[in-house]
Parts: sequence; C-alpha cells; structure tokens
Amino acid sequence: MGKLVRDRIPDIIEADGRVARTRVLDRDEYRSALLDKLVEEAHELREAHNGDERLGELADVHEVFTSLLAAFGIAAEEVAAAATAKRAERGGFDRRIWLE
Repeated sequence: MGKLVRDRIPDIIEADGRVARTRVLDRDEYRSALLDKLVEEAHELREAHNGDERLGELADVHEVFTSLLAAFGIAAEEVAAAATAKRAERGGFDRRIWLE
C-alpha cells in the first residue's frame, strides 16, 4: 500500500541507502490521494501534543490544502471569498458553541 509523499521524500530515502519505489499519479489519482492526505494530516494534527508538533502538522495541512487548490484549479482568493460569505451567513467558530 502506498501513499502520497512530499517531492523530496524519495531522495531522502535513497540518501539513506534504501530503495524508493515510486510512480507518478494521473490527475484523478492525484486528486484522490490529496484528499486522503488531507484526512491523514488532520488526524496527525489532532494527535499533536504541543505547540511545535501542532505547528508542523498545521504546515502539512496547509501544504496539502495549497496543493488541492492547484489540483482543482481554485484560487486561494475564491476560497477566502467563499469563507467570508459563509461566515456572514452562518457565523464562525469564535463563540465555541457545542450543539447537544
């Protein structure tokens, strides 16, 4: 079972004397792998125990998010505008409301 990895990971593996077996995903496989990677990184963020770990995991989430934008041809400004509109209509999460 494989997984999507950052571009330099195969080089790092091979520099350690190991063999990195890789292939390049087609567009649909890549999009699907990015969505899976977002879930993986979100789980890792949830498990982070301190500020440094959280920062690193948030950086990973950000990298995957940025890659998803490019993969789906969506500009960051479009997402920001949609988020602003959604916040105006439904609010944010600032009040920490938990619905029972």
